[in-house]
Formats: sequence, structure tokens, C-alpha cells
Amino acid sequence: MANEFNQRVIEEFRAHGGQVEGISPVLLLTAVGRRSGEPRTTPLVYHRDGERYLVFGSNGGATEHPQWYRNLTAAGVGTVELSDGEGGVTTLSVRPVELDPVERERQYAEQARRAPDFADFAERTDRTIPVIALHPLDPHRPR
Repeated sequence: MANEFNQRVIEEFRAHGGQVEGISPVLLLTAVGRRSGEPRTTPLVYHRDGERYLVFGSNGGATEHPQWYRNLTAAGVGTVELSDGEGGVTTLSVRPVELDPVERERQYAEQARRAPDFADFAERTDRTIPVIALHPLDPHRPR
């Protein structure tokens, strides 16, 4: 079950066409729980990189990877809900690919530049925070 903060973000996202006050840009990632078999939805800050969407497994700098990361990598597929830029939401099937160490370093540094909290998250933990590229599987996705 989503925590109260995440649940409020999910509700606001869906009620306001993919917009959440104070969090930008955000997508909703849904992956099947690896133990429960139930769909789990998590709001995530993302960065669009060409045709893919980058998400960051910071978990607020916690010592363990976030549950969404574990579920997504175990499932090998998920869905994202994104603002369509016109007041609506688009849903896409995605395939996760963890970035190689060199690209991960570059992309995480860029995210920390865009959103300084990400630099703080990296300093709070000894683990390498994963960066996952979500590759759309839908052939007719919006551009």
C-alpha cells in the first residue's frame, strides 16, 4: 500500500491531468509486486531523455533500494502514466533498463544539477543509486 504522501500525489496527479503542485516533472510507475503479485503504483520524478524516461532509485538516500525498483526489475515490465501536456494523461507500457556505470554517473550528476535534493540523497547512502531508463513498448506512443 502506498504511504499517505504518495497516495496524495497519485490522487492529485490523476485529478489534475498529470500535474502535481511542487513536483515537476512526475510520472506514475506501476509494476507488479514481486511477492504480492498485486500492481503497485509509485510517483517518481523523471527526466525525459530522447524516447526514454529516466527514473532514479534514490529512496531518499536510504540504505536499501526502493521497493518500486525491486518490483520493476523483477517484473521486467511496467506501465507509466505521464502528462500529455494538454491536461490529460497518457499511459505507456515500458521496459526497464538499468544504465551502465558510466552513463549512470553522467545522468545522475545531471539530475543532481537539476534537482539538488538528489545530490543530498547520494551523500546519505553508501549504495550506488540506480538510474533506470524506461523504454516505451507502445509503437504509437505520443512524441
